[in-house]
Amino acid sequence: MNGKSTTTRTKLERGRSALGPALELVHTGRAPTRAVLTSELGVTRATAGAVAAELEALGLIKVDSSPGSAAGSQGRPSHRLSVLDSGPVALAAQVHSDGFRAALVGLGGRIVATAPGCVAVMADPAQVLGEVVEAGAQLLRESGLRCVGSGLAVPSAVAEPEGTALNPLHIAWPAGAPVREIFSACVRAAGIAGPAFTANDVNLAALAEHRHGAGRGAQHLLCVATGHRGVGGALVLDGRLHSGSSGLALEVGHLTVNPEGRPCHCGGRGCLDVETDPLAFLVAARREPGPEESLLKQSGDLLRTEYGDPDVRAAAEELIDRLGLGLAGLVNILNPDRIILGGLHRDLLEADPERLRAVVADRSLWGRSGSVPILSCTLDHNSLVGAAELAWQPVLDDPLAALA
Repeated sequence: MNGKSTTTRTKLERGRSALGPALELVHTGRAPTRAVLTSELGVTRATAGAVAAELEALGLIKVDSSPGSAAGSQGRPSHRLSVLDSGPVALAAQVHSDGFRAALVGLGGRIVATAPGCVAVMADPAQVLGEVVEAGAQLLRESGLRCVGSGLAVPSAVAEPEGTALNPLHIAWPAGAPVREIFSACVRAAGIAGPAFTANDVNLAALAEHRHGAGRGAQHLLCVATGHRGVGGALVLDGRLHSGSSGLALEVGHLTVNPEGRPCHCGGRGCLDVETDPLAFLVAARREPGPEESLLKQSGDLLRTEYGDPDVRAAAEELIDRLGLGLAGLVNILNPDRIILGGLHRDLLEADPERLRAVVADRSLWGRSGSVPILSCTLDHNSLVGAAELAWQPVLDDPLAALA
């Protein structure tokens, strides 16, 4: 009897320890069926079934026990697994140079609801974060959904462990603003449950794309993207963000790609940040930026709708060459197995993919011997989705403890 009890307890503990890995597999779409879950976890069918049932009881996933066989298939079909549409959500917030936005994001990277963002970012981070959190709180009240936590994406390197915005170049916040502390205080004041996290916006975009988008399956993923202003980069190694010793790794925007180029906010000249961002494109295309829409939207629309204009094409080629030079240097240093591009960089890639890939191949050692795939980011609002991933991580690590 004692031996049987010990065996039962061991099986139970093994099943509970598999809850987090199982939830992550369903969350990232890597276990669409119970059969795949069994294989990925390396457990018995009975254990996988028990794990799936417990995740369903926690209100996180849905188990479809009668999915029906696909046409031409043989044998008994496996139960299908999916995230529960009516399950909990994370509050995600993003601040950028043209405003802010709040959203509710469920498992699977699903954006459940969004609140329209403001079009001006004040110099007081507490005022801005208070407003974006209140917008998120309103979404939660309207939805009636449970919140597991909150995440914030900011256009600045975020120093660890303090959680300070080291140098928010494109918004008027003071250097070293304690954004995580302020955001956490706003979340608590709004009565929103769960922990609060803060990180750089491009880091979070890379994390979201690795789990749910164009970076899925990459072992060494490099992400380079234009925000509404400036350029950021991120590296995901074996499924984890590489943030360096203090959260400041991959500040790729300050690679010099044109020594005689534009002055940069960092004090340098000709940085990727000012040579390949939306404002640089509009200026190179001889277009006067307007106040009605964000620079990112203006530059993207111009590239997509007027690429035949000689000035627009010449500007695009100039930026592609600068971007390619920067990417080649990163390839030489980091040796990624995939590169994904976001913002205006995605539009430049789609406008002339062969030119960009040729520049990277010509300027990088590894590009000549084996080209690195360069792809477009595929998720809408990937920084928001990534901010939600921060809040979901404790649940993915230990669902029972996080939801207790």
